Amino acid sequence: MKTIKVHNFSAGPGILPEEVLRQASEACINFDDLNLSLLEISHRSKNFEAVMEESTTLVKELLDLDDSYKILFLGGGASLQFAMVPYNLLRDGGTAGYVNTGVWASKAIKEARLIGNTQVVASSEDKKFNYIPKGFGIPTTLDYLHVTSNNTIYGTQLKKFPTAATLVCDMSSDIFSRKIDGKKFGLIYAGAQKNMGPAGATMVAVKESLLGKVNRPMLSMMDYRVHIKGESMYNTPPVFPIYVSLLTLRWLRNNGGIEWIERVNQQKADALYTEIDRNSLFFGTAAKEDRSNMNVTFVMHKPELEPEFDQLWKSANISGIRGHRDVGGYRASLYNAMPLQSVQVLIDVMKDFEKKFA
Repeated sequence: MKTIKVHNFSAGPGILPEEVLRQASEACINFDDLNLSLLEISHRSKNFEAVMEESTTLVKELLDLDDSYKILFLGGGASLQFAMVPYNLLRDGGTAGYVNTGVWASKAIKEARLIGNTQVVASSEDKKFNYIPKGFGIPTTLDYLHVTSNNTIYGTQLKKFPTAATLVCDMSSDIFSRKIDGKKFGLIYAGAQKNMGPAGATMVAVKESLLGKVNRPMLSMMDYRVHIKGESMYNTPPVFPIYVSLLTLRWLRNNGGIEWIERVNQQKADALYTEIDRNSLFFGTAAKEDRSNMNVTFVMHKPELEPEFDQLWKSANISGIRGHRDVGGYRASLYNAMPLQSVQVLIDVMKDFEKKFA
């Protein structure tokens, strides 16, 4: 029986390249011709140490980072990093600055306030996070400034990063999707489950010189220096998610790297936003200048027609486009592995819907 393609627009865990899934499934049976599963070998074996070393090398290559940065693969998701960042960087008597652009930024602010002085230097909460704040002042006395590069729920994305002495960024939902100046950041973290791999691993890239400046007694599992010394193996790392992340990074590099995928992602986003703006039944929820290339959020002029639209996209084997409950409507996530053909299927459904109901 022929497999019917499902067009997976899920916001996360998100779509992965088909060849990566195939290679990962093979490794679950026989990894590196060991006749052992990746899931049952020692994380301290030479075979897995090679996985960790290559993964670290590829992250640096793709983000254009030098050896002053250390790369970690940790558990706990980006949510753990909400606490680890201030725990490691916010000094006694110091102040951390945050830009609040949505739910995940708000959660990061909540954790930072439990650790030390935290200042929200800008926020888009006044308009339900449908835009990115601009032109705000940044105090020079901050220990660091934290931003969220892409907001999955509200469909907004930073197109230009602020300048700060120490810039920290949660890139969970657009990591490796566009060219950035990696050395502009003191610390980058990203959950793997959008553009890099399955849920369970979080990548951290940190400039080592920023560490060791706080006076608080440090819990070992919360101390970046401990994980750096242990080369991400202070405790047993999330082996399978790291390996799948490596396969995805290889896929990205082999197809042309960041420059290639940025062009592809722009093409996908332009096509879908063009249809949203053209179609008389839909409109976008994010400010046009801040629209995300990863998460396209849109609603209907006539919400009572949603059941009919739902029936159409489901019959076209589209999955995962219902909007988050905080926004409603629809959200199409266009992560790196999303093919343009799937985006076109959604566009065709929207056009057919307009013909029937406009």
